[in-house]
This record gives sequence, C-alpha cells and structure tokens, in this order.
Amino acid sequence: MSIPEVVKEIITRNRSIYDCMKMDLINYTALAVKIQPEIEKNLGNTVNLNTVVVAIKRYADSFEIKEEIKEESVLKNARLVLTDGIMDIKFSVKDSNEMDPMVILDKFSKITSDYEFFRLSDSFRFLAEDMEDIRKIFSNVSNRENLFSTGLAKIRISIPTNHNQSDVVSYVVEVLHVNGIELSNAFFSQDNITIILNENDAARAYDILHSDIVRT
Repeated sequence: MSIPEVVKEIITRNRSIYDCMKMDLINYTALAVKIQPEIEKNLGNTVNLNTVVVAIKRYADSFEIKEEIKEESVLKNARLVLTDGIMDIKFSVKDSNEMDPMVILDKFSKITSDYEFFRLSDSFRFLAEDMEDIRKIFSNVSNRENLFSTGLAKIRISIPTNHNQSDVVSYVVEVLHVNGIELSNAFFSQDNITIILNENDAARAYDILHSDIVRT
C-alpha cells in the first residue's frame, strides 16, 4: 500500500478523527505526528512527516469533491453479499512459526471454500463460518481462544473497476454511522471490499446499503 492509501485506511477506521476531518476541525500536522508510527508499522519503513501531512490534506480535500457528486451514489452498480455466523481468526506474524499459514489454508480448503484470507503487515486474518471443524484446525495452538472473534457478519461489496475503493469505504462507514451502525473492521482485495460488523446489525446494514444502490 502507498502512504496515501494507509492514511485513508487509518482515518476511515477511526470514527472520531474521520468526523473531525469532515468538519474541518483537524490540525493536519498534529494528526500526522499521531499516526506516523502506525503508518511506519504498516509499511515496514520510515516515512517523512511532510509526506504524511500532504496525504492527509489530499484526503481532506476529497470530501469536498464527494459532496459535489453525491447525486450519483458511490455504490452505483455495486453488488452486495451478506454472510452471517462469521468468525474472525487472527494471529500475529511472530506466531506464524507455530501456525504455518499455507498449511492452515490447505486445511481450510478441505473443509469449506467459503472463507477469506488476508495478509496484513503484522498479522494473518481468516474470515470463515463459525464451525467446530475450523476451530479444530487450531486445536494445538497455545492461547487458542484468543484467536477467535465471534458473533460477526460480513458484507462483501463488489464494485466496478472504475470506482475508488477508499471512496466506497468512507462512504459506507458514513452511511452506516449515521444510522447508528459501526464497523468492526474492513478489508480490501483487488475486486471487492469486505466489511465486518456485529451480527445483530448485519441485516439492517445490508438493507441500508442495498436501498442506496436501488435508488441509483
């Protein structure tokens, strides 16, 4: 990921910073100092503070552009797929000696084809149906219970190639926030965006996003 992409992701996931930026209440330099360590952790190398400031300002400027195009939804021609009963499985890179991701992927494929795998800078993530057979894959792992986050659902948003992923994520976060629904996480892949949320909010979140698509 580039520095601007990491900046957008960090701001989008932090609701208070996101809201303050939309209201133009953020000091860009102060924010850059705050998030610089997280950016460097994600990228695995040092970054120039001024570069972070520029990335923040460009992201802030994009809100004005979005206001001008609100008549045509960012979700136009998107497709949604809701799956509930999801379990989020996370383990750190340093623990990968105990859990070889390739071995785990092979075991997953023998149980189900409906799972997603994400390689982050400091961890590995699996999203899959909460099944006992999947839990058994990790039966020999120390601190096994800390691996699992349950009671979740995912909405996969497939968007046309000419759509900007960051625009879609920030738009979805804003629309759901206005309706009292907060995301647990969001993941990017080449063809789609997967948002993770509390299972109790999933059906309503799907209806809200789907109605937005229908209106366009």
